[in-house]
Amino acid sequence: MSTADTIRAVFLIFAIAICAAALVIVPAAAAASPRPAMPRPAPRPAPQDRTLQIPGMNLRNDSLPWTVMILFTVLTLLPALLLSMTPFVRILIVFHFLRQALGTQTAPTNQTLIGLALFLTYFVMQPVGISIEKVSIEPFQSGSITAWQAVERSADPLRTFMLRYTRQKDLSLFVELAHEPRPSRPGDLSMRVVVPAYIISELKTGFQIGAVLFLPFLVIDLVVAAITTSVGMFQLPPVVISTPLKILLFVVADGWNLIVGSTLKSFY
Repeated sequence: MSTADTIRAVFLIFAIAICAAALVIVPAAAAASPRPAMPRPAPRPAPQDRTLQIPGMNLRNDSLPWTVMILFTVLTLLPALLLSMTPFVRILIVFHFLRQALGTQTAPTNQTLIGLALFLTYFVMQPVGISIEKVSIEPFQSGSITAWQAVERSADPLRTFMLRYTRQKDLSLFVELAHEPRPSRPGDLSMRVVVPAYIISELKTGFQIGAVLFLPFLVIDLVVAAITTSVGMFQLPPVVISTPLKILLFVVADGWNLIVGSTLKSFY
Protein backbone atom coordinates (compact mmCIF):
# COMPACT_ATOMS: atom_id res chain seq x y z
CA MET A 1 0.00 0.00 0.00
CA SER A 2 1.37 3.41 -0.95
CA THR A 3 1.85 6.34 1.38
CA ALA A 4 -1.15 8.25 -0.07
CA ASP A 5 -3.49 5.36 0.59
CA THR A 6 -2.19 5.08 4.13
CA ILE A 7 -2.83 8.76 4.85
CA ARG A 8 -6.35 8.55 3.32
CA ALA A 9 -7.17 5.55 5.53
CA VAL A 10 -5.92 7.34 8.67
CA PHE A 11 -8.09 10.42 7.94
CA LEU A 12 -11.13 8.21 7.31
CA ILE A 13 -10.67 6.39 10.63
CA PHE A 14 -10.17 9.72 12.41
CA ALA A 15 -13.38 11.13 10.95
CA ILE A 16 -15.38 8.04 11.93
CA ALA A 17 -14.02 8.31 15.50
CA ILE A 18 -15.06 12.00 15.74
CA CYS A 19 -18.61 11.23 14.51
CA ALA A 20 -18.95 8.38 17.00
CA ALA A 21 -17.77 10.59 19.86
CA ALA A 22 -20.24 13.30 18.85
CA LEU A 23 -23.10 10.80 18.83
CA VAL A 24 -22.23 9.75 22.38
CA ILE A 25 -21.23 13.06 24.01
CA VAL A 26 -23.98 15.38 22.71
CA PRO A 27 -26.97 13.35 23.99
CA ALA A 28 -25.24 12.86 27.33
CA ALA A 29 -24.61 16.60 27.66
CA ALA A 30 -28.16 17.36 26.71
CA ALA A 31 -29.45 14.92 29.32
CA ALA A 32 -27.16 16.34 32.00
CA SER A 33 -28.02 20.03 31.35
CA PRO A 34 -31.10 21.32 33.28
CA ARG A 35 -34.19 21.79 31.15
CA PRO A 36 -35.76 25.24 31.15
CA ALA A 37 -39.00 25.40 33.07
CA MET A 38 -42.06 25.31 30.87
CA PRO A 39 -44.26 28.41 31.28
CA ARG A 40 -47.49 27.69 33.06
CA PRO A 41 -50.60 28.28 31.01
CA ALA A 42 -52.34 31.50 31.90
CA PRO A 43 -55.53 30.97 33.88
CA ARG A 44 -58.62 31.21 31.78
CA PRO A 45 -60.76 34.22 32.53
CA ALA A 46 -64.05 33.56 34.19
CA PRO A 47 -66.91 33.29 31.72
CA GLN A 48 -68.54 36.66 31.29
CA ASP A 49 -72.27 37.13 31.40
CA ARG A 50 -73.25 38.05 27.90
CA THR A 51 -76.85 38.68 28.90
CA LEU A 52 -78.32 42.00 27.84
CA GLN A 53 -78.92 43.90 31.04
CA ILE A 54 -82.19 45.83 31.07
CA PRO A 55 -82.50 48.05 34.15
CA GLY A 56 -85.36 46.83 36.29
CA MET A 57 -86.19 43.93 33.94
CA ASN A 58 -83.54 41.20 34.50
CA LEU A 59 -84.42 39.61 37.78
CA ARG A 60 -83.97 36.20 39.28
CA ASN A 61 -87.51 35.09 38.56
CA ASP A 62 -87.62 36.01 34.87
CA SER A 63 -85.67 34.93 31.85
CA LEU A 64 -84.44 37.43 29.31
CA PRO A 65 -86.64 36.27 26.39
CA TRP A 66 -89.81 36.73 28.44
CA THR A 67 -88.84 40.14 29.78
CA VAL A 68 -87.88 41.38 26.31
CA MET A 69 -91.12 40.03 24.86
CA ILE A 70 -93.19 41.76 27.54
CA LEU A 71 -91.26 44.99 27.08
CA PHE A 72 -91.78 45.12 23.33
CA THR A 73 -95.42 44.07 23.69
CA VAL A 74 -96.08 46.97 26.05
CA LEU A 75 -94.33 49.41 23.70
CA THR A 76 -96.39 48.13 20.76
CA LEU A 77 -99.70 48.41 22.61
CA LEU A 78 -98.89 51.74 24.25
CA PRO A 79 -100.87 53.91 21.75
CA ALA A 80 -103.93 51.66 22.09
CA LEU A 81 -103.63 51.71 25.88
CA LEU A 82 -103.34 55.48 25.83
CA LEU A 83 -106.48 55.82 23.72
CA SER A 84 -108.61 53.23 25.49
CA MET A 85 -107.75 53.41 29.19
CA THR A 86 -107.12 57.12 29.85
CA PRO A 87 -109.06 60.42 29.57
CA PHE A 88 -107.23 61.16 26.30
CA VAL A 89 -110.31 60.35 24.19
CA ARG A 90 -112.63 62.73 26.02
CA ILE A 91 -110.14 65.59 26.08
CA LEU A 92 -109.27 65.30 22.40
CA ILE A 93 -112.94 65.16 21.35
CA VAL A 94 -113.66 68.34 23.30
CA PHE A 95 -110.74 70.13 21.63
CA HIS A 96 -111.86 69.11 18.15
CA PHE A 97 -115.42 70.28 18.83
CA LEU A 98 -113.98 73.58 20.02
CA ARG A 99 -111.99 74.05 16.83
CA GLN A 100 -115.01 73.25 14.67
CA ALA A 101 -117.16 75.65 16.67
CA LEU A 102 -114.65 78.47 16.26
CA GLY A 103 -114.53 77.85 12.52
CA THR A 104 -110.72 77.67 12.41
CA GLN A 105 -109.92 74.59 10.39
CA THR A 106 -106.21 74.32 11.15
CA ALA A 107 -105.65 76.53 14.19
CA PRO A 108 -104.67 75.17 16.63
CA THR A 109 -102.94 72.44 14.68
CA ASN A 110 -103.51 68.75 15.34
CA GLN A 111 -100.04 68.44 16.87
CA THR A 112 -100.81 71.24 19.32
CA LEU A 113 -104.14 69.75 20.38
CA ILE A 114 -102.68 66.25 20.75
CA GLY A 115 -99.73 67.57 22.76
CA LEU A 116 -102.01 69.49 25.12
CA ALA A 117 -104.29 66.46 25.44
CA LEU A 118 -101.30 64.27 26.30
CA PHE A 119 -100.12 66.56 29.09
CA LEU A 120 -103.64 66.91 30.50
CA THR A 121 -103.96 63.12 30.39
CA TYR A 122 -100.70 62.82 32.32
CA PHE A 123 -102.04 65.35 34.85
CA VAL A 124 -105.19 63.31 35.43
CA MET A 125 -103.49 59.90 35.41
CA GLN A 126 -100.59 60.77 37.71
CA PRO A 127 -102.30 59.45 40.90
CA VAL A 128 -103.12 56.22 39.07
CA GLY A 129 -99.50 55.94 37.94
CA ILE A 130 -98.30 56.38 41.52
CA SER A 131 -100.61 53.58 42.66
CA ILE A 132 -99.35 51.30 39.89
CA GLU A 133 -95.76 52.03 40.88
CA LYS A 134 -96.40 51.09 44.51
CA VAL A 135 -98.34 47.88 43.93
CA SER A 136 -96.61 46.63 40.78
CA ILE A 137 -93.36 48.27 39.68
CA GLU A 138 -91.57 48.47 43.05
CA PRO A 139 -92.20 44.79 43.96
CA PHE A 140 -91.15 43.79 40.46
CA GLN A 141 -87.88 45.73 40.69
CA SER A 142 -87.14 44.19 44.08
CA GLY A 143 -87.63 40.72 42.60
CA SER A 144 -90.53 39.67 44.82
CA ILE A 145 -92.93 39.15 41.89
CA THR A 146 -92.59 38.11 38.28
CA ALA A 147 -93.30 40.23 35.23
CA TRP A 148 -96.70 38.63 34.63
CA GLN A 149 -97.73 39.18 38.24
CA ALA A 150 -96.71 42.82 37.88
CA VAL A 151 -98.97 43.16 34.85
CA GLU A 152 -101.89 41.62 36.76
CA ARG A 153 -101.38 43.91 39.73
CA SER A 154 -101.18 47.03 37.57
CA ALA A 155 -104.65 46.29 36.19
CA ASP A 156 -106.39 46.92 39.53
CA PRO A 157 -105.71 50.70 39.75
CA LEU A 158 -106.67 51.12 36.09
CA ARG A 159 -109.88 49.17 36.60
CA THR A 160 -110.80 51.31 39.61
CA PHE A 161 -110.17 54.51 37.63
CA MET A 162 -112.19 53.41 34.60
CA LEU A 163 -115.13 52.17 36.66
CA ARG A 164 -115.42 55.59 38.27
CA TYR A 165 -116.32 57.17 34.90
CA THR A 166 -118.15 54.26 33.25
CA ARG A 167 -121.92 54.18 33.04
CA GLN A 168 -123.72 51.19 34.50
CA LYS A 169 -125.72 50.85 31.28
CA ASP A 170 -122.55 50.32 29.23
CA LEU A 171 -121.20 47.81 31.75
CA SER A 172 -124.45 45.84 31.63
CA LEU A 173 -124.31 45.78 27.84
CA PHE A 174 -120.85 44.21 27.67
CA VAL A 175 -121.51 41.83 30.57
CA GLU A 176 -124.49 40.55 28.61
CA LEU A 177 -122.54 40.30 25.36
CA ALA A 178 -119.64 38.50 27.08
CA HIS A 179 -122.05 35.97 28.70
CA GLU A 180 -120.35 36.48 32.03
CA PRO A 181 -122.15 36.02 35.35
CA ARG A 182 -123.19 39.25 36.99
CA PRO A 183 -120.49 40.06 39.55
CA SER A 184 -121.19 40.83 43.18
CA ARG A 185 -119.18 44.04 43.00
CA PRO A 186 -117.76 46.19 40.15
CA GLY A 187 -114.18 45.27 41.02
CA ASP A 188 -114.82 41.67 39.94
CA LEU A 189 -115.47 42.68 36.32
CA SER A 190 -112.88 41.57 33.79
CA MET A 191 -110.91 44.05 31.72
CA ARG A 192 -112.53 42.79 28.51
CA VAL A 193 -115.79 44.22 29.86
CA VAL A 194 -114.51 47.34 31.58
CA VAL A 195 -112.33 48.73 28.76
CA PRO A 196 -114.91 48.87 25.92
CA ALA A 197 -117.60 50.11 28.33
CA TYR A 198 -115.24 52.88 29.47
CA ILE A 199 -114.49 53.90 25.88
CA ILE A 200 -118.19 54.19 25.02
CA SER A 201 -118.86 56.22 28.16
CA GLU A 202 -115.97 58.55 27.38
CA LEU A 203 -117.19 59.04 23.81
CA LYS A 204 -120.66 59.98 25.01
CA THR A 205 -119.30 62.35 27.65
CA GLY A 206 -116.99 64.01 25.13
CA PHE A 207 -119.84 64.52 22.65
CA GLN A 208 -122.07 65.94 25.39
CA ILE A 209 -119.42 68.51 26.37
CA GLY A 210 -118.79 69.30 22.70
CA ALA A 211 -122.49 69.87 21.99
CA VAL A 212 -122.81 72.26 24.92
CA LEU A 213 -119.64 74.00 23.78
CA PHE A 214 -121.00 74.36 20.26
CA LEU A 215 -124.23 76.18 21.23
CA PRO A 216 -122.95 79.74 21.95
CA PHE A 217 -120.90 79.80 18.76
CA LEU A 218 -123.89 78.48 16.81
CA VAL A 219 -125.96 81.38 18.15
CA ILE A 220 -123.36 83.84 16.85
CA ASP A 221 -123.48 82.19 13.41
CA LEU A 222 -127.28 82.42 13.31
CA VAL A 223 -127.34 86.06 14.42
CA VAL A 224 -124.70 87.09 11.88
CA ALA A 225 -126.45 85.18 9.09
CA ALA A 226 -129.81 86.83 9.96
CA ILE A 227 -128.29 90.31 10.02
CA THR A 228 -126.41 89.95 6.74
CA THR A 229 -129.52 88.54 5.06
CA SER A 230 -131.76 91.29 6.40
CA VAL A 231 -129.51 94.08 5.10
CA GLY A 232 -129.23 92.44 1.69
CA MET A 233 -125.59 91.31 1.90
CA PHE A 234 -126.24 88.11 0.02
CA GLN A 235 -122.83 88.01 -1.64
CA LEU A 236 -120.94 88.19 1.65
CA PRO A 237 -120.61 84.79 3.38
CA PRO A 238 -121.67 85.05 7.03
CA VAL A 239 -118.58 83.05 8.05
CA VAL A 240 -116.34 85.97 7.09
CA ILE A 241 -117.97 88.10 9.80
CA SER A 242 -118.86 85.45 12.39
CA THR A 243 -115.44 83.84 12.63
CA PRO A 244 -113.61 86.96 13.89
CA LEU A 245 -116.48 87.63 16.30
CA LYS A 246 -116.31 84.11 17.72
CA ILE A 247 -112.53 84.29 18.14
CA LEU A 248 -112.85 87.69 19.83
CA LEU A 249 -115.52 86.38 22.20
CA PHE A 250 -113.42 83.31 22.99
CA VAL A 251 -110.33 85.39 23.77
CA VAL A 252 -112.20 87.97 25.88
CA ALA A 253 -113.88 85.22 27.92
CA ASP A 254 -110.50 83.50 28.47
CA GLY A 255 -111.84 80.44 26.73
CA TRP A 256 -108.83 78.16 27.06
CA ASN A 257 -108.83 78.54 30.83
CA LEU A 258 -112.55 77.80 30.97
CA ILE A 259 -112.41 74.82 28.63
CA VAL A 260 -109.37 73.16 30.20
CA GLY A 261 -110.60 73.86 33.72
CA SER A 262 -114.08 72.50 33.04
CA THR A 263 -112.71 69.40 31.31
CA LEU A 264 -110.34 68.59 34.16
CA LYS A 265 -112.99 69.25 36.80
CA SER A 266 -115.14 66.60 35.18
CA PHE A 267 -112.60 64.04 36.47
CA TYR A 268 -112.61 65.26 40.08
